[in-house]
Amino acid sequence: MAASAGNFYQDFDITWGDGRAKILNNGEFLTLSLDKTSGSGFQSKNEYLFGKIDMQLKLVPGNSAGTVTAYYLSSQGPTHDEIDFEFLGNLSGDPYILHTNVFSQGKGNREQQFYLWFDPTADFHTYSILWNPQSIIFSVDGTPIREFKNSESIGVPYPKNQPMRIYSSLWNADDWATRGGLIKTDWTQAPFTASYRNFNADACIWSSGASSCSSNSPTSISPSPDWYSQELDSTSQGRMKWVQKNYMIYNYCTDTKRFPQGLPPECTATTTS
Repeated sequence: MAASAGNFYQDFDITWGDGRAKILNNGEFLTLSLDKTSGSGFQSKNEYLFGKIDMQLKLVPGNSAGTVTAYYLSSQGPTHDEIDFEFLGNLSGDPYILHTNVFSQGKGNREQQFYLWFDPTADFHTYSILWNPQSIIFSVDGTPIREFKNSESIGVPYPKNQPMRIYSSLWNADDWATRGGLIKTDWTQAPFTASYRNFNADACIWSSGASSCSSNSPTSISPSPDWYSQELDSTSQGRMKWVQKNYMIYNYCTDTKRFPQGLPPECTATTTS
């Protein structure tokens, strides 16, 4: 098992952007920038199969309409798994939208969207993904906002076999990002910059077909780390319900128009929040 207090030089490769992504302060900070020509992005050197991933982000300030900052775990291929945080920019003074999604076996359409209870551009905040065989928990500054439980027992595929890398990018998506594409990116505000620090992965690294957590398989970790069997206790469930009641602005599980044949099975199961 690897618990690494991250250094961006050691943990990540800048993958695109022609110099628009920069690693600073001996690897302590990373910035992504976007201008009219290009955005930028990076990915983890390691692949992970289960873990707790933390990253602190400070989002594009001011008029960020049309921009999207994405931070996610993903495998590759047509039946990929993916766990998404996406931050949809907005006009100055209007709130960012935090967009979350889970793909399993190539199928997504599980969006939940939130406003945040703070200004995510004023300071760094911690965005975490806990991914274990029982559930995927999205958290902001330690407060859980979403849980996607393993519902394989009712036929819903769950991400558990495909190792994933961490990816992040900043790009222009003004065809859809802000008010459905009505608000366009104001290029006079460019370059747009998002900042990253304090990456931490307490996770099973997958390499050459084997997990760092076990010589046999990641399902038989010994000794088992806390996150591997972690579930939301009643206090955490209460905090998550508070966020969902006060800050959730879209939930696929209540969108009956979108699913006229009936809501996805995990939505009606008692196992899923």
